[in-house]
Amino acid sequence: MAHLLIIEARFYDDIADELLSGAVRSIERAGATYERVSVPGSFELPAALSMAMEAVAMGGKRYDGYVILGCVIRGETSHYDIVANESARGIMRLAVEETAAVGYGIVTVDNEDQARARARADGPNRGGQAAEAALRMVAVRAGFGLKAPSSAIGAD
Repeated sequence: MAHLLIIEARFYDDIADELLSGAVRSIERAGATYERVSVPGSFELPAALSMAMEAVAMGGKRYDGYVILGCVIRGETSHYDIVANESARGIMRLAVEETAAVGYGIVTVDNEDQARARARADGPNRGGQAAEAALRMVAVRAGFGLKAPSSAIGAD
């Protein structure tokens, strides 16, 4: 049975609640377990993922995979591009370097209506899809004969 860590950005609480609800439903439906940690916004997601991986490396709880949830809504400045691009880049770097099973559920949209459409429980909930992706990646990694990473980030 897989044990996942959900890392969620709470900047848009109502959307975060829906993404989380979808992720939890998918995890429970698969018979997996989870823990959850919250961060202020999507920009902080890669740092929290790195911290979780470092804690595992130092003997903390082991996670088979990670579900990353957040929402970035375009505004009138370039802040959207920075947050969307850098959070995705940081998460991808960690997933690749650490052979981590990561489900990416950061919704990047132009407005709140689009965000709600992607997070609603009765639709294509991106939180649920991210959890399903994480579980699939756990299976892919196991198929290659690899275990969940436990080495320190950047260790020799």
